[in-house]
Amino acid sequence: MNFPVQAITLDLDDTLWPFAPIGARIDLVLHEWMRENSPATAEMYPVAAMRELRERLYHAHPHLHHDLSALRRLTLHEALHTSGASLDLLEPAYEVFFAARNQVECYPDAIDALARIAARVPVAALSNGNADLERIGLAHHFAFQLGAREHGAAKPEASIFHAACTRLGVAPAQVLHVGDHADMDVAGAIAAGLRGCWINRDAATWTHPQLQPDLQFDTLTGLADWLDANLDAAASRST
Repeated sequence: MNFPVQAITLDLDDTLWPFAPIGARIDLVLHEWMRENSPATAEMYPVAAMRELRERLYHAHPHLHHDLSALRRLTLHEALHTSGASLDLLEPAYEVFFAARNQVECYPDAIDALARIAARVPVAALSNGNADLERIGLAHHFAFQLGAREHGAAKPEASIFHAACTRLGVAPAQVLHVGDHADMDVAGAIAAGLRGCWINRDAATWTHPQLQPDLQFDTLTGLADWLDANLDAAASRST
């Protein structure tokens, strides 16, 4: 499939790295920190109970679904307050969370493919999560990072895709959004007028009969190869 791509917006969690091991490590690191700094909180909220609290607060505060950092602070505040701990521990606990959240292990193909893609077209990170590319050490591959918290709305809302296109200075139809999530990434991007590329690492089944991804690969390397072939072909046609 050939179409013009002048820029790319790229999801982060489960596209560049798997999130599940990060989430599991966050739970353990935070619990260990609570055991040392607020034993009463650790006793009242072992890992499973803290996870349940986080889920309950997520469902109770839909207006914060675009701001996972605020929801995390709300969870920590509730756990500390309910267990009688000092709220002075809130920000230190959040920093422990944030440090663990940004200890990522990229998929084996991701960093090399990202470098190849970014050498071809501008790439903007577009994420509902709260990863920090500066901390992770990958910011130099990106024109900018736009998160749902910063924007005020999360994917699949069209406005966050359009905001990224505006900052890139490229019309939506010439921007390819790349991500792992069929609904929030691919269908959301297509509905917003962008092209959609599904990074389907797990051989999942596409479930949108009215929409189809413009591209689908099981690694980012597949996209890098596609860009190389298609941009080179486009350049040769124009000369």
